[in-house]
Amino acid sequence: MTKLSAHSEVGLIKSVLIKKPEDGFINQAFVDQEWESLNFLGAPSFEKAKEEHKTLENLLATRQPEIHYLPTSDQVTLDSVYCRDAAIVTDFGIVLCDMGKDKRKKEPEEEQRFFEHNNIKILGRIESPGTLEGGDVAWLDQNTLAVGHTYRTNYEGIRQLKSLLNPLGVELIVAEMPHYQGPSDVFHLMSVLSPVDFTKAVVYSPLMPIHFRNELLARDYELVEVPDEEFESMASNVLAIAPGECIMVSGNPITKSRLEASGCIVHEYEGEEISVKGGGGPTCLTRPILREI
Repeated sequence: MTKLSAHSEVGLIKSVLIKKPEDGFINQAFVDQEWESLNFLGAPSFEKAKEEHKTLENLLATRQPEIHYLPTSDQVTLDSVYCRDAAIVTDFGIVLCDMGKDKRKKEPEEEQRFFEHNNIKILGRIESPGTLEGGDVAWLDQNTLAVGHTYRTNYEGIRQLKSLLNPLGVELIVAEMPHYQGPSDVFHLMSVLSPVDFTKAVVYSPLMPIHFRNELLARDYELVEVPDEEFESMASNVLAIAPGECIMVSGNPITKSRLEASGCIVHEYEGEEISVKGGGGPTCLTRPILREI
């Protein structure tokens, strides 16, 4: 028997929120003005970004989900296209985040307006001094949520999330993430972990906490390993659109072949402008709301 749930990263995607470059990047002049202060690797091409995002949207549409679009806003930056980060979805309602990156602080308010307009319940929000970003949060199963302790998600944010979800029967597992490239870099839990089936995940083990990796193995997860040469090209940031079917940034042939050898169907999109330059792969560019499990 199937059901709809928010507590999955891998079920058949039924409802998803995205933000088009037209509404996030606005135009080339806006991109040129903002990219450097936001620590992008380079200035995205606005026209190419639109083409890349349309390909991603078309791949999402193959599974016929209800696709929602965040509108443009003069209160947020280029980073707002990475709409996963501002909110966490649960079966009990939305948890609005408090962003660890200062220039993204207004994004949760923008998403709150969308959720309220669509009559989607708000369960709660993370309040300062707590910080929490959606890229640090991943469902391992219906009752278990993994949370990365990073420069974007602090202990107070994790404590507040626990206080919201523990009474509702959700266990939180904290992954103590490494320093890596420091506070200015975008390095989330989902930079090294992408579930692609109910007990299968793409991982980059060299930057995974040992305890957390062992926890996945204890849960009988099959780990599809990303090679060193494909980590920076976002091979470990993979979006499942159905169990064993996923979308990834092109240019990662080793990881793609390993996924296919493990039985997965893999779709690719060119992501130089919308993913690589801004440090946000397909999981970051989408906020799944409901999946069929």
